[in-house]
Amino acid sequence: MVTHMHKRNFKRSMGFVSTVVLSLVAAASLAKAHAVLEQREAKTGASYKAVVKIGHGCDGSATTTVSVEIPEGVIGVKPMPKPGWTISTERAAYARAYKHYHGDLTEGVRRITWRGGPLPDDFYDEFVFSSFIAREIPGDQTIYFPVTQTCETGQLAWVEIPAAGQDAHALKAPAASLRLVAAKTAGATGSTAPAGPIRVEQPWSRATPGGASVAAGYVKLTNTGKEPDRLTGATFERAKSVEIHTMTNDDGVMKMRQLPDGIELPGGGTVELKPGGQHLMMMGLTEGLKAGESVNGKLTFEKAGSVDVTFAVAPLGADAPAASGHEHHQH
Repeated sequence: MVTHMHKRNFKRSMGFVSTVVLSLVAAASLAKAHAVLEQREAKTGASYKAVVKIGHGCDGSATTTVSVEIPEGVIGVKPMPKPGWTISTERAAYARAYKHYHGDLTEGVRRITWRGGPLPDDFYDEFVFSSFIAREIPGDQTIYFPVTQTCETGQLAWVEIPAAGQDAHALKAPAASLRLVAAKTAGATGSTAPAGPIRVEQPWSRATPGGASVAAGYVKLTNTGKEPDRLTGATFERAKSVEIHTMTNDDGVMKMRQLPDGIELPGGGTVELKPGGQHLMMMGLTEGLKAGESVNGKLTFEKAGSVDVTFAVAPLGADAPAASGHEHHQH
């Protein structure tokens, strides 16, 4: 009898464990099945490639339409063509003007809709668009992309946005979320111990033609202190080396020469590195530059130390950045 009871208890225990495991698997599968973004973190003032992942249909019915709403502050949106699907966009005014490479933007794409397929329930697919996270919106926050999924039969609306303090995991149909991180400012990494009142504004470069091995970098530098300082060097993550150069006009002939001692920044003064004058020369590019990209680099000062910066890439041939650019302080 004891053995029989043990067998019954064992079967019940195993049945309970199986139920729990199946429930956990089902819950995990459901969580993964939400319409989500592949990259769930982005920097403000930088390009962002959004990949919306659709993991299943509507109760077994194939997906025929995917519609994504674009939140405020996500600008310059361009959907990627997708074989077998047609794309339509809806434009509307922004709540404010945002600075972008081609000038201030006051309106743009606020909804993208893909129609086609069908995408069977047993498969998953990705719907892609490029964008720019406006530098005017604050970082350290989460923004949401409501997604509506229409099927041959039925519809799923992933549009729920958590209230303040609410756990998004508690929502049955959460909107796709993106965590924003404020662009780095000088000294924020903690690796630049030297202090200095250098303000760095609008680091930018131009897009390069195919096969180019060099690029130029430009930036506005203001020394807000009384003591002079000096820009002595720089790095660019896609260049093997960076030199400080200047352009001079010798009897009508433009010549470029290196400034091995760098550029002096007088106390209370501003120096602007710009086309046709002093500039950074990025040598030995490992990859070309495309308009709309952001590329990390570093500026080194004699007294202020190293400052992390992000270069915005303007269109080929641009004379100046249309956007306000990034601003960095070395405290």
